[in-house]
Amino acid sequence: MIDRFELLLALAKERHFGRAAESCGVTQPTLSAGLKQLEEQLGVRLVERGSRFIGFTPEGERALQWARRVIGDVRAMRQEIAGMRRGLTGHLRIAAIPTAMPMLSELTTPFHEKHADVRFTLISASSNEVLRLIENLETDAGVTYLDNDPLGRVKTVPLYKEGYRFITSKDSPLGDRESVTWKDIGQVPLCLLTPDMQNRRIVDKQLAEAGHATTPMLEANSTIALLSHVRTGKWASVVANTLADVFAFPDSIRSIPIEQPAVLHQMGLVVLDRDPMTPIVTALMQEARLIAPGLTSRI
Repeated sequence: MIDRFELLLALAKERHFGRAAESCGVTQPTLSAGLKQLEEQLGVRLVERGSRFIGFTPEGERALQWARRVIGDVRAMRQEIAGMRRGLTGHLRIAAIPTAMPMLSELTTPFHEKHADVRFTLISASSNEVLRLIENLETDAGVTYLDNDPLGRVKTVPLYKEGYRFITSKDSPLGDRESVTWKDIGQVPLCLLTPDMQNRRIVDKQLAEAGHATTPMLEANSTIALLSHVRTGKWASVVANTLADVFAFPDSIRSIPIEQPAVLHQMGLVVLDRDPMTPIVTALMQEARLIAPGLTSRI
């Protein structure tokens, strides 16, 4: 049944029979047969079928929840037993919102020094996507906002508070300021992240409260794309302080604090709320708690 649960998870991830089969390393007929056998074992129809994938039945959605729990427990068991013999090993997958990506090295580097046999995959995703990836067991942990959108069934470790900077050319109308307000920024053409990113929704909210609608001249779902445009001196943007501090701007570009109001949002590590957790996730949460005071005092 474990193998059939894996097929169910793959279908939930891909929403397509062919891609789900490919991700599991089986043929599409094999995947369909496995799902059919699972339905026969449970005595209910799990998948709405047509010429293509339509969705899960209510029973299928419930079975999917159990599949995630069972697969999570099996993975935790395998990892814990292997760790008893070899120490902590395995693959740690972390999804983070784009503005948090520069801070991941603060977590992964000390973790790697203590657990050298653990390898990492880091994924950039929107805040909603971070939570979906964790729920579907596609990643082990995430770094995202803790104080905006509902988080669901997760455990959290607060890490630092995200603030915001206005990035512009020294020669621009606001380039000589020591600080700016959201009202000031609302009068300047901006390049910003796309609306599916929570950072963009935060910026939109602050500009709206200052009496300005957001109409960016350029949108991107990549912070590198934004910052590379700003670096030319021809564009301006609002970015998280972590990005402003890590990106190498030329002397002609200024990073200006935004005041009135100074906005801060809590960032943190999120993992699926389950017991027992895998040893790797337990160790990651321990490391996050260790580094959090240093991050809070520095940022």
